This record gives sequence, C-alpha cells and structure tokens, in this order.
Amino acid sequence: MQHLLHDMNPSVKFVLVTGSMLTLAFFFNPWTPAIFWLAIVFMQIFLSRMDWKLWCLMMLPFTLGSFGYLWTTLVFGAHDNSEVIWTVAGISVTEEQWQHALSLSFRVMALSTLSLMFAMTTDPVKFVMSLMQQLKLSPKLAYSVMVSYRFLPVLIDEFIQIQQAQRLRGVIVEKHWWQRLSNMRRLLLPMLAGAVRKAERAAFAMEARGFTGAPRTEFFHPVTVTRTDILMAVLFFMVLVGSCAGGILLSR
Repeated sequence: MQHLLHDMNPSVKFVLVTGSMLTLAFFFNPWTPAIFWLAIVFMQIFLSRMDWKLWCLMMLPFTLGSFGYLWTTLVFGAHDNSEVIWTVAGISVTEEQWQHALSLSFRVMALSTLSLMFAMTTDPVKFVMSLMQQLKLSPKLAYSVMVSYRFLPVLIDEFIQIQQAQRLRGVIVEKHWWQRLSNMRRLLLPMLAGAVRKAERAAFAMEARGFTGAPRTEFFHPVTVTRTDILMAVLFFMVLVGSCAGGILLSR
C-alpha cells in the first residue's frame, strides 16, 4: 500500500492536485483546508514511501509562513463589529479576525503539503512523458523541459570542477561574501560556455536520431492510466468533497 502515490499516473495526479487547489480557493472557512490538510498527511503516511526527515525540512519554511499569516492577520487585520474573544497585550482579537487568520494559515499548510506530496512522489521524467501521452503536450516543449532538467546536475558538477580547478591554479578565495559575489563571473563565464556547447551537441544528437517535434503515435516508454489511478482519483475526490462538506457543517 505504501507505493500507490508513487505509482500513480503523473498527469492524473497533476489534474487532481490542480483541481484540489482551485477548489480550496473558493472556501474561506478554516475547517475545510484544515480537514483537507490532515487527510493529505494521512494519505502520505499510509500510501507513500516518504522520507519524513526531508519532508519536515521542506515543510519548515511553509510552517513558518503559515504562522506568520496567522500572527499578522490577528495583529494587523481590519477591525470589525464581531465579538471580541480575547485580548493580549492590548491587542483585541475578534471572532471574525480569528476565523480569517485560521483560514489563511490552514490554507497555506494544505496547499504546501499538497504541492510537496506531488513533488516528492513524482518522477520528473515520467511526468513529462505522461504530459505528452495523456495531456498531448508538444514534444518540442516536453523534450526541452526534460533536457533542461537533465542538465541541472551536470551544470552543478561543472561549477564545482571549475571552482576546484581555479583554486589549484592559485586563485585566492575571498573572505567576504560581496567579494565572492563580484568575482563569480570567473566561474559563470566558463560554465555558461560549456553549457552552450553541451546544448548544441544535444541538439545535433536529437536531430541525428530523427527528432522533428512532430506528434508521436508510439513511445518507447508508454505511460498508461490504470485501475490504480482511477481508485486514487476516487479517493482524492472523496477527500475533497468530505473536506468541503465537513468545513461547511463545522462553520455553521
């Protein structure tokens, strides 16, 4: 069971995540995003092989941002005529302010958790292939994105190699960050020149193998929609509808 989210068709998962985000944008009560957030966390616990240490590290800035929304809404929110529920250090918090603050805070947590779930359970190459096969994305755009993604680790390794080569040649490493930033061009210029050469070789290789950018009818690695995708889509839909219904009932 702890692999269903990883085995889902990326296009199906992308449509479900995007639809959930758009749906949550129309609900302003705090309970709908709160219930949805908890449901997504439980789905990741039971239906994924998540690296929870990395997950907690990635969620840390979103959690701080959520708390920032909560605090700033309570302190600097517009005053209204609703009932004051508590006062701290001369700051009066009304019921409506508290509802708005919780709504923004839980919405940040729900959307960030949903986005992180998609990013950490989806293979980027499989996602691009699925976009071409299921959502009919242009092969020119799809393969351009895939090649760019493949180039990122190569560029990082080349940046480190150029930096180490310059140190071996006696280039002095500046102590202050602004000096290192101003001398960054000594690293970026050769790295960009190498990137242009690699991109040109990749373009020649694709052209030599018959790539024209025309729509394809067959793929070497087909990505299909399976019964698991349908079941997970139904589960997502039930979670979303249940969260919306529960939020409406609890906010009355």
